[in-house]
Amino acid sequence: MNFDLRYPIGIMFSVFGAMLVIFGLASETKLYERSLGINVNLWWGLVLLVFGATMFLMARRAGRAAKESAARPVPTPAAKNGR
Repeated sequence: MNFDLRYPIGIMFSVFGAMLVIFGLASETKLYERSLGINVNLWWGLVLLVFGATMFLMARRAGRAAKESAARPVPTPAAKNGR
């Protein structure tokens, strides 16, 4: 079974991050008066996007490594000794 939990985690965090980034860009600056003028939605959206992309890329890299290791033949003990 080739299920890697990092795929759905990466997709979920990327989607939520994209939604926060869009909301942070579209919202008015008056909304962020209580947070000292910092656009919290934009910054946390970017953090979630980076985390989601990292998880997704790690899952892809692990899948490729598994395919490459499955494609390589396993050396036998006789082949290691040069016989």
